[in-house]
Amino acid sequence: MGDEKTFDTTQLALPPGPVDLTSIPTDGTPGFTGDKAAGEAALAAVAPELADLQERLWASREGGETRRILLVLQGMDTSGKGGVIRKALGLVDPQGLSIKAFKAPTAEELEHDFLWRVRKALPAAGHIGVFDRSHYEDVLIHRVRGLSSPEEVERRYDEITSFEQELVSEGVTVLKCMLHVGAAEQGKRLMARLDNPDKHWKFNPGDVDDRALWPQYQEAYEVALERTNHADAGWFVIPADRKWYRNLAVAALLATPSPGWTCSGRRRTSTCRRARPPRGVGGRVIPRVEVTRYVTPLREGGSLPGIVEADDLGTYVCKFAGAGQGVRVLVAEV
Repeated sequence: MGDEKTFDTTQLALPPGPVDLTSIPTDGTPGFTGDKAAGEAALAAVAPELADLQERLWASREGGETRRILLVLQGMDTSGKGGVIRKALGLVDPQGLSIKAFKAPTAEELEHDFLWRVRKALPAAGHIGVFDRSHYEDVLIHRVRGLSSPEEVERRYDEITSFEQELVSEGVTVLKCMLHVGAAEQGKRLMARLDNPDKHWKFNPGDVDDRALWPQYQEAYEVALERTNHADAGWFVIPADRKWYRNLAVAALLATPSPGWTCSGRRRTSTCRRARPPRGVGGRVIPRVEVTRYVTPLREGGSLPGIVEADDLGTYVCKFAGAGQGVRVLVAEV
């Protein structure tokens, strides 16, 4: 991948300390030097990476692990949460994807703690879960609209941090993205919904009410970002005026190696025979290897040892006796 397709996701990470959203351009492209065409090409190039990583995540579930990914999408109306789900999450297998859109709590949900409904919506092991809005609504809206006392909102910041730390300890990678759209761009998008009959369904009069409270919401976001930007699950602020960049940024973050992706599946050791020199490693024969991670689960009845053919350095296709098919694994030379 050339330089114009390389994405430095570290530039999206929010540093600790006070947050000033006005200092982050909403139309910028931090971490990426290419134009729209290059960005769309880079997004397409991420697809096989995400497919491979999702396969590993699913394999860990087959091995009894509890690894999963939780992608939290927060942002003002029209910031593009739905667009990210269609364009970036559309690159992964929907069978391993769960999406939850949080709206106003129901009467039943109001009878419980604000995190009760969030816990119920967490992704299962081996899945990527997406929150379209999230538990952060219960501090953002409550602060702006005065739905809870200032003391209660303050308590919730700490409770959210403890909740996310608990998730991480249980094998969940929490990826939090604030889609940072500008006021002018939001105005254009709201008008586009009114001007286009095909988009009338997207228009909600409440969006206009919230727009009138723009300064208050920006302040609420700044406080929430600062208070919940902890080491276990930090925030990424993504400029969202350019839709192509926004989609690429989220996809690139998902594809970036993280604890949630380094899942091992069921760890087993095997001494494998070489039927012929491996491809992709200069014909070097590795007579014995250790299977360190299953990428595709071994079918019931499979036995070891087997024959290994190299795909590339560190990734092999093992044809185990009784498996009936090739099984991709990660191996280390013994």
